[in-house]
Amino acid sequence: MTAYNGYVTDETIEGAEDGPLADTTVAVKDNISTEGVRTTCGSAMLSDYVPPYDATVVQRLKDAGATIPGKTNMDEFGMGTTTETSAFGPVENPVAEGRVPGGSSGGSAAVVAAGDADLALGSDTGGSIRCPAAFCGVVGIKPTYGLVSRYGLVAYANSLEQIGPIAPTVEDAAELLDVIAGPDEHDATTQEAPEADGSYAAAADGDVDGLSIGVPTELLDGADQEVVETFWTALDDLEAQGASYHEVDLPSVEHAVEAYYVIAMSEASSNLARFDGVRYGQSGGYDGNWNDSFANAREEGFGEEVKRRVLLGTYALSAGYHDKYYKKAQDARAWVKQDFDEALDDADVLASPTMPVPPMKRGESLDDPLTMYLADANTTPVNLANLPAISVPAGETDDGLPVGLQLVGPAFGEREIIRAGSALA
Repeated sequence: MTAYNGYVTDETIEGAEDGPLADTTVAVKDNISTEGVRTTCGSAMLSDYVPPYDATVVQRLKDAGATIPGKTNMDEFGMGTTTETSAFGPVENPVAEGRVPGGSSGGSAAVVAAGDADLALGSDTGGSIRCPAAFCGVVGIKPTYGLVSRYGLVAYANSLEQIGPIAPTVEDAAELLDVIAGPDEHDATTQEAPEADGSYAAAADGDVDGLSIGVPTELLDGADQEVVETFWTALDDLEAQGASYHEVDLPSVEHAVEAYYVIAMSEASSNLARFDGVRYGQSGGYDGNWNDSFANAREEGFGEEVKRRVLLGTYALSAGYHDKYYKKAQDARAWVKQDFDEALDDADVLASPTMPVPPMKRGESLDDPLTMYLADANTTPVNLANLPAISVPAGETDDGLPVGLQLVGPAFGEREIIRAGSALA
């Protein structure tokens, strides 16, 4: 185990002898199923759960020759922005002492930043790859919805989440994406990406001459001043290499955080109903009726943040409130998607700070969930629109804290954001 608590399980899984990832270690987030190896989702509810099968991405890693050195710590069931809600303790940021590593894939980003794994897999429901990548000074890619199979990913919010790579460099992340991307017969939401020349790794050529970058000013409002200054410096760097940038409008993003959390919590309420101590999860150990046993299992097995989101999601789906909250959130989601499509008609990629703030101090947001939710303002709209995005290191604040730059592309436009990101890196 690491001193910064990046791994939950350090049981090694060996891959094939040959392949593109031979002699490469790839850590796997602990909500991705690994046959015969404990998969906890950072929750006491699943502290002893051992899957009987591999997730599709895990099988593809093994076929590519990768060695999996362990399962990485995470916010419980992926619900968090700081990786402090894990039942196995918080993860420390290995590059920013006393600060959080971001979440919910904080363990995956931390082990890569610390050099304890060459690469890692995370999952991104509303920024959970890009946030920790930004806070730990590494690269993270959230693929287009449907590019990477979700088979074997323990569901939080099915319509939003994707598995993606975390790596030290853009090229490394692209090479891992080449391995895990593609249709899967076990996941009906996957689809073949449109034909394109070359691999994703080949797109990391740094050639941004003539690239048009749109800057949604709405995603700069309220951001920390040092983050904004670092962002503009990075854009000037890209401009010096032949790219151009201009402002674009995304008026709907002011409603994106609210819409995202209503949808995500509603889907979580449904998905986590299976953890009742009978079908999945620790038994409530109660001798009374089933309702008492069910309640006891969830009271003991779930942490405070998971309980909060399940309660709010159940309320949003309840009779009399479905149209008031969930339907309106879905309407807002369609508006967000439309705005992104229109903005990307006027630019090749969109750029913003990945996170509006530098890494927060440990513990400062645990008692203020609303502040934690609002920190996702720049990442959640991308998940609502089901588009690809990459976070690359853009620089540091005066205190040496990492700042990430987010690039968003059109659907299945991973090559465009990889090319732009590699120029900045």
